[in-house]
Amino acid sequence: MAKTQLGARVDDDIAKLARARAKDRGLSVGDYIAALVKEDAGGLRRGLDAARRFLDDHQAVFDEAEDADRHAPGAHAT
Repeated sequence: MAKTQLGARVDDDIAKLARARAKDRGLSVGDYIAALVKEDAGGLRRGLDAARRFLDDHQAVFDEAEDADRHAPGAHAT
């Protein structure tokens, strides 16, 4: 797989911490950062998938509440 070089400026303390954590995991700093990005993106995807499942399971409740509000006395069409 082709690799692209990225550049980032961080505080000295962050750079030291990144190097130390990468070493602890037996990774280069670049591979460590790549792993963090993948973990972060995977977490977002899991959260979005969970939200989609929730809406799929409970959409009828929201539809009923919206319908009730729409037909309530004094309700205005939007």
